[in-house]
Amino acid sequence: MKRSLIKIDKEFKKFWKNYVFQSIFATIVIFIILLSLSIRDDAVIIASLGATTFIVFAMPKDISAKTRHIIGGHIVGLICGALCAMIPHPAFLHHTIASSIVCALAVGLSIFIMVVINTEHPPAAGTALGVAIQGLSLNIAIAVIASAAILSLIHHFFKNRLKDLT
Repeated sequence: MKRSLIKIDKEFKKFWKNYVFQSIFATIVIFIILLSLSIRDDAVIIASLGATTFIVFAMPKDISAKTRHIIGGHIVGLICGALCAMIPHPAFLHHTIASSIVCALAVGLSIFIMVVINTEHPPAAGTALGVAIQGLSLNIAIAVIASAAILSLIHHFFKNRLKDLT
């Protein structure tokens, strides 16, 4: 029996409008965020915000989609990444053991703190990694916090219209 690599969700036929609406809505929101914030050069940070957008629009009922988790998690990620970036180490681009340890520490520390203070948000570990690699700037901090706030507000006002697609 041949197995297919692509398996369409059983709910798709029934809720296809939600799938389309929520994907288009997510596209528009992230487009507006990217246009309004000047973080285009910070690809690692943008990736974590893309993952947050996925959670808000595809998994709106998940605990990590709650405001406390989105904003709190990204703040923890920013702080852990910034603290680890201050540890003297060669630039990550040189890929030394020391830079790998520092970046891994940022991720591990952010996970630990998020779990302890109940702000678990998986994409925020990506924020910690990005900041550990690139360092923290005021521009990055504002961009991450503003994006997290925008996504949290959208989740708050639209959560009753968003279906969990997972």
